[in-house]
Amino acid sequence: MQFPESWLREFCNPPLTTQELADTLTMAGLEVEELRPVAPPFTKIVVGEIKEAVQHPDADRLRVCQVDVGQGALLNIVCGAPNARVGIKVPCALVGAELPPGDDGKPFLIKVGKLRGVESQGMLCSARELKLSEDHGGLLELDAAAPVGQDIRAYLNLDDTLFTLKLTPNLAHCLSVYGIAREVSALTGAPLKQPVFPGVPTKLADKLPVKVSAPDLCGRFSGRIVRNVNTRAATPQWMLDRLARCGQRGVSPLVDISNYVMFELGRPSHIFDLDKIHGGLDVRWGKAGEQLKLLNGNTVTVDEKVGVIADDSQVESLAGIMGGDATAVSDDTKNIYIEAAFWWPKAVAGRSRRFNFSTDAGHRFERGVDPSLTVEHIERITQLVIDICGTPETVCGPVDDQVVHLPASQPVALRVARAAKVIGMPLTQAQCVDALKRLGLPVSEADGVITVTPPSYRFDIAIEEDLIEEVARMVGYNNLPTTPPLAPITPKLPAEATRSPFAVRRLLAGLDYQETINFSFVEERWEHELAGNPNPIKLLNPIASQMSVMRSTLLGSLLQVLKFNLDRKAQRVRVFELGRVFLRDASVANTDTTVEGFHQPMRVAGVAYGANDVLQWGRKEQGIDFFDVKGDVEAMLAPLRATFEPGTHPAMHPGRCARVLMNGKLIGHVGELHPQWRQSWELPQAPVLFELELDAVLQRTVPQFKAVAKHQAVERDLAIVVAERVTHSDVMAAVESAVPASLLRSAVLFDVYRPKAVRPGEEHAAGGAVAAGEKSLAVRLTLGRDEASLTEAEIEAAVQAVVTQLVARTGGRLRV
Repeated sequence: MQFPESWLREFCNPPLTTQELADTLTMAGLEVEELRPVAPPFTKIVVGEIKEAVQHPDADRLRVCQVDVGQGALLNIVCGAPNARVGIKVPCALVGAELPPGDDGKPFLIKVGKLRGVESQGMLCSARELKLSEDHGGLLELDAAAPVGQDIRAYLNLDDTLFTLKLTPNLAHCLSVYGIAREVSALTGAPLKQPVFPGVPTKLADKLPVKVSAPDLCGRFSGRIVRNVNTRAATPQWMLDRLARCGQRGVSPLVDISNYVMFELGRPSHIFDLDKIHGGLDVRWGKAGEQLKLLNGNTVTVDEKVGVIADDSQVESLAGIMGGDATAVSDDTKNIYIEAAFWWPKAVAGRSRRFNFSTDAGHRFERGVDPSLTVEHIERITQLVIDICGTPETVCGPVDDQVVHLPASQPVALRVARAAKVIGMPLTQAQCVDALKRLGLPVSEADGVITVTPPSYRFDIAIEEDLIEEVARMVGYNNLPTTPPLAPITPKLPAEATRSPFAVRRLLAGLDYQETINFSFVEERWEHELAGNPNPIKLLNPIASQMSVMRSTLLGSLLQVLKFNLDRKAQRVRVFELGRVFLRDASVANTDTTVEGFHQPMRVAGVAYGANDVLQWGRKEQGIDFFDVKGDVEAMLAPLRATFEPGTHPAMHPGRCARVLMNGKLIGHVGELHPQWRQSWELPQAPVLFELELDAVLQRTVPQFKAVAKHQAVERDLAIVVAERVTHSDVMAAVESAVPASLLRSAVLFDVYRPKAVRPGEEHAAGGAVAAGEKSLAVRLTLGRDEASLTEAEIEAAVQAVVTQLVARTGGRLRV
């Protein structure tokens, strides 16, 4: 809601500065989002009248004007505006004037100069040059009654301030200048100027037949005929200025009058061209397939859930939202029908959004507009029509007021003790009564209980908490005491064998990953492709069509981040996310932290793309691969050790994906992006991804003391030839089963050898040679004992045990 301060002060003028007034409104719940001047600073610009305008002797598009600025002598000013002519009054910048800054940010200083050899003693200004609007089609023409020589800031009231309020939906009664003035009067005690609505004399008995067929759509319908109006009249400048300062451009006098009353009193109305109405009007619900061309040029198709106003032949307007083009007023209109109605908020709410537009009228009606003043507001509109568009032949008919079904106000009780408890400060009954009476609410008192019957313009008052809010607003949120909560607190210490999610974030940041935060609702295609989830959890009311389901994997969000960065020429991307996923699980019951039928675990996932290290001189650039990210996963899980075995995941390459197991339990996957999805996401290289259960990542071992070994360990290297299908895990399991833990300090794979090529006929090698389909794995065993040094016999026995187990469990052989 935007409006000029001067208009507000016409209804209520408290002894407060602009900033104090803004602070008062904000602390009462009417947040002032912005304060800005109507015009930027400029000086020495006055009202000037062109007394003479002749063609420049050396320029076709320039005129030499003689301008009266109230100084006695006329000023000689050269002007190129197409509308520079004798008799008009325009803003004139005198020599020494400072105009608003241009695009370069520097103020423009007016000096005596020459244009094509003719001296110019000032400058005639357009609205754009004064930063009043973007109109630069010519000079800003002022009213003929403008006093010559008066400062233009004073004449146009350019020292006014524009207030922009961010109103919550329950404050519909503040969607007008008068409604805000009513609040200001209640907050400050300043007198409120009540609008008066004298009846316009009626000299006509004509009434337009109107039938309200849908009482659940329209509760009251008022209208009047006005004949012989002059729609070619000009809208007064004062009205255009106020509309512009409310963010509304001028259209035509009748439309401007309707809009003006809407901003002034909060009453949307509509003016029909009477001669374009066929027969009478029927206020009803739409019928499937009916079409209507609106004033904005769109043609919409209505149904039974959209209210309309129709005549005997067609639909004429969307009820409470926008009028139709067929009955729109124009320059040829002579007779009009003024309509003001009460539309039920639930009958209007959401209808305009079905057609992908919104209007000021719909915005107000869906929140609630006072049904009790339709006749009075028609009188106000009629008087403005007569004042602006009236002719000697203009006549008005009586107001046809049909009251069909109005909302009944239900009394609401306020317990003073309850209000004090909710607000958090001591309150007396007198304080509460005073606050509510200042708001103009009818009050009756009993012992500790105040009963309020909401007035017709207060749709938001229905329960006790609504009245408590009103009391708090009148007290002022800035006056509420700061009371820290008091509660017994028992510290809950985390188990020593766990770490915090923050520690995981720090660890990943230390591994050169950057954290991202993404929406939990994603594109349905991601779920089908990346999660292999044919039945994702769908949202009933998604915020966007591409965010229609809840995610069951974090990988789609991370790939979207990767794609976003690659589109902006990023060469190396490493990102991660800690977030919740959403899975169907019938075993989950309703609790304080769970929802029946849905499992919502936390996961940590990451994506690495590009080089495995930043560009440097000491090593050649090498692309990221599976083992780089596998190492990052191992570092994140340390000091616990996970095992990795071949696996499959819908998002990952079937031959470059591993299952991550901790104590035999699957906790996630790591692997390269599937080539199919790499192609569909248009990625130049394949990124490597991981996704793990966060609960498993948070586990860690408690540090335990262990003495430094007093006896030197020994190392033995073994090379064993195994089939390609044998994994590293198989080899390590065989080694660990062969030697007691007290003897084996470590076993590390340090070399893998595969033959480059095999000639025909030599596929089966003899002895220790490596044949096709085989590989050689070299393992270094570190053996030692705390009590004493190992003997050669013990070392040899341990090595032979390892060889025996490797042969037995993997089918391999020693390489010689």
